[in-house]
Amino acid sequence: MKALPTTRAAQLAMPQRDEETWLIEGLWSAQAVGIIGGEPKCGKSFLALDLAVSVASGTPCLRHFATRQCGPVLLFAAEDGPHTVRQRLEGITAAAGADFHSLDVHVITVPTLRLDHPEQQRALHATVAGLKPKLLVLDPLVRLHGIDENLAAEVAPLLGYLRSLQRSHRTAVVLVHHARKGAAHERGGQALRGSSELHAWGDSNLYLRRNGPHLNLSIEHRAAPGADRLQLMLKANPPALALELMNQQPAESQPSARQRIEQILAQAKAPLSQRQLRDAARIRTSHVTEVLVQLVAAGRVTRSPDGYSINR
Repeated sequence: MKALPTTRAAQLAMPQRDEETWLIEGLWSAQAVGIIGGEPKCGKSFLALDLAVSVASGTPCLRHFATRQCGPVLLFAAEDGPHTVRQRLEGITAAAGADFHSLDVHVITVPTLRLDHPEQQRALHATVAGLKPKLLVLDPLVRLHGIDENLAAEVAPLLGYLRSLQRSHRTAVVLVHHARKGAAHERGGQALRGSSELHAWGDSNLYLRRNGPHLNLSIEHRAAPGADRLQLMLKANPPALALELMNQQPAESQPSARQRIEQILAQAKAPLSQRQLRDAARIRTSHVTEVLVQLVAAGRVTRSPDGYSINR
C-alpha cells in the first residue's frame, strides 16, 4: 500500500497576511464556512443579505464592519420569491449607499435546490466554478435537503460537501439555520437545531436573538476573538431598509492570532508552554501550533525545554 505524503511542519505553507485574514473584518473570516443562526423572524435573512451586499459592493456590513475583500456573490433564497429578494437587496443597497444596478449579486432562480442529491451538488459546483464568487449564501438549511438534521451521520456528508466546495473554489459559505424552540438561554451554537456537527463545522458563526424591538448579535470565530450582544435594529429610511448596528464606535482592527501570541510572549517574564499560550490567547491548540512554528522559523521566538520565549 502506498504511504501517505508528509512534510515537515516548518515547510507547511505560511498563513495569509493579516489584511487577508478577513472577508468582513471582525464579522466573517476570509474563505470561512459558517452559520447565521437564530429563532424565526429575528432577521437572519436580512443579515445574510447584508453580508452579500457588503461583499458585492465593498461597503461596510451593517454600516460598521469594513469589507476587506469584495467580489461576486452567489445567493440561493429558498423561502423568498424573486420580488422579495430584489426588494430586500435594493433596500440594503440603498442603506449602504451603493448602486443596486451594478451590484455583483447573482441569484440562483431554480425553485428547489437539494444538496443531498449528487446531481444537484454537481450543478452547484459547476455554478460556483463558473462564477468564482467570494461568497456563497444558502438560505435556509432546512430547505436544502431531506435528511434528518439530528443525525450526525446524515448531516456530516452535506457539510463535508460544502467544505469541499469552499476549499476547491476558495469561496466563503454562509448557511442560514434555525435555532431550537425554547433554547433562548443557551449559547448560540448550542441552541442550533439538529446535530452538534453544525456548530462544530463553522469557522465564523453569527447568532441573532430578539430583545424587544432590538436584536442581539453574537459573533464567534474559530481563530479570532468574537463579540457578544451587539445591538441591531431594522431601520427604515425609504428606500433604505436594513439592519444597523446601534450606538457603536467604528470597529477597530482585531489583532491576528500571531500578533496576540507575540504580545503574550513579549509580556511574559518566563518561557510559556503551548498550553499556557493557548489559554491566554483563547484560540485552538492547532492554531497556536501553527503560529509558533512560524515564529520559530522567522527567528522571532525561541523554543527551550521550559517553553517558548520572545527574542528581544
